[in-house]
Amino acid sequence: SPANMDIDAEGRVWVTEGVNYRLFKPWGKIQPKGDRIRILEDTDGDGKADLAKTFYQGNDVNAALGIAVLGTKVIISCSPKVLLFTDENGDDKADGPPTVLFSGIGGVDHDHGAHAFVFGPDGKLYFNVGNNGRQLKTPDGKKFIIDKAGNEVNGNGKPYRQGLVFRCNLDGSGVETLGFNFRNNFEVAVDSFGTIWQSDNDDDGNRGVRINFVMEFGNYGYTDELTGAGWRTKRTNQEKDVPSMHWYQNDPGVIPNLLQTGQGSPTGIAIYEGDLLPKVFQGQMMHCDAGPRIVRAYPVEKNGAGYTGKTVSMLESKDPWYRPSDVCTAPDGSVFVADWHDGHVGGHHMTDHKPGQMTGRIYRLTPKGGDDKYSIAKKRTALSMLTSPNLASRYIAWQQLNAVGAKAEGTLAKLWQDDDQRLRARALHLLARIDGLEKKYIDAALGDDNSDIRITGLRIARERGHDIIPLVKQLADDPSAAVRRECAIALRHNDSPAAPALWAKLAQQHDGADRWYLEALGLALDRQQDKFFGAWLEAVGSNWDTPVGRDIVWRSRSKKTPDLLVKILLNKKTKEADKPRYIRALDFQSGPEKDAALLKLLGAGS
Repeated sequence: SPANMDIDAEGRVWVTEGVNYRLFKPWGKIQPKGDRIRILEDTDGDGKADLAKTFYQGNDVNAALGIAVLGTKVIISCSPKVLLFTDENGDDKADGPPTVLFSGIGGVDHDHGAHAFVFGPDGKLYFNVGNNGRQLKTPDGKKFIIDKAGNEVNGNGKPYRQGLVFRCNLDGSGVETLGFNFRNNFEVAVDSFGTIWQSDNDDDGNRGVRINFVMEFGNYGYTDELTGAGWRTKRTNQEKDVPSMHWYQNDPGVIPNLLQTGQGSPTGIAIYEGDLLPKVFQGQMMHCDAGPRIVRAYPVEKNGAGYTGKTVSMLESKDPWYRPSDVCTAPDGSVFVADWHDGHVGGHHMTDHKPGQMTGRIYRLTPKGGDDKYSIAKKRTALSMLTSPNLASRYIAWQQLNAVGAKAEGTLAKLWQDDDQRLRARALHLLARIDGLEKKYIDAALGDDNSDIRITGLRIARERGHDIIPLVKQLADDPSAAVRRECAIALRHNDSPAAPALWAKLAQQHDGADRWYLEALGLALDRQQDKFFGAWLEAVGSNWDTPVGRDIVWRSRSKKTPDLLVKILLNKKTKEADKPRYIRALDFQSGPEKDAALLKLLGAGS
């Protein structure tokens, strides 16, 4: 029963077993010594594993839902802890007991706990926890982690609740909470531009499984932002269909969903950045859904500040026990799929729980009619590994190239001129970290013809602590709404005197239809509602009451917002069908200004 999987730079498959799945069930502990972390290897290159090793066995990795192989390090996610194993001598055995990266994560012996880590193009780690995970504590378990926004990651709804997605340094420091209010976001995937993607599971049986583009720092709407109430709770302006209702899609401050995929049990996800498989899969999400027994791709296209997407089948089976649990890309560009292989999925149940009879499978996908041989080159340069579709290879290359600094510029500069935009982005992430060359390459990125490269440049500048005000000034009129979206996010928590006017300039370019763009503007308002919104009001003057202006008012939470919402409601031109939207927006206001506005509304009604 493979629960999670990764593929190392040598093409070997690492698997966490889920034999001891649900210790509280009647079958109890099936494997007394604990579950194993296994390494599968194809020594003769025929495309089939012929060697299996046990890297580690213990009750601290029972049904571990995450594994990331990063050189000599192996990160295992198994609530309540995230464990770091090492193998410095290369004997394929853990050197000793693991150290703890994080602790105190909920979801022990549960599918909604700690999930897998992945290496990002920025040299950082990305990971998530489901809604039973909720929180992060220091390795000793004594304190809650305080993230870079200054918030305790404690799951109490102030501000974070439910499932969470994070970014941190390789040593676990510098935690950022990138999104919250998911149900069970099973894994996170990051592409070469630093764009983040996830799936999320609905309350089972409600056909609300979704795919998300994770716009950084957003609320994703599993429960009411204010009260934590579930989606069935009656509210003003409640959505009409269950999938939208399930994720509070009509509420201001909720990031829209990219795709709704219906009923399912979503599991592993990855970005395919190879060229071995057909073009429709290249650069796209690959995603396992163990409920309908399918691995899909989700080709996306840019749509304003967000995306549209569709579904394309990658691997289906008529076998009723086929339960894809994870998907990864090998160094040769082939794709591996782990199959939990059981009559049930989720719900704390499994059909197959007799010792010695439990099954599980790993499949390899290659183009039809191609060569089935599986051979990984032994001699590879750091540059060739950086261009690999395999994340473990890119990790090793990133560390080597980053370590030599300016000596790598010549090599990376050639890749920066490549026609493949994803390879250019990988080179940029390293070039823009070389001492003395950061500005050169960030400036080059911001002036690039490709909008994804401009976005990557701005993200790097923000991450590196550069003064982003002149950069946002440069990009504030960018023809790409996605670039302007990133400008808005970059202004979040920026206290420069120039920031409010820049936000107002971005807000004036909202088209009144792009919810992604509107929510990016809203994210930037956090902690500076009055300054930013006031600058916009000053800029538009008496022309604020337009369809676009009403959108801005609806999303804002400044001291001036309640009165403007009431003015909209009392305006005779406001359609009755639109009024619930603005009444609901009043729920998110606070203070004496809200009280005065409500009295005004009540007075008008009398």
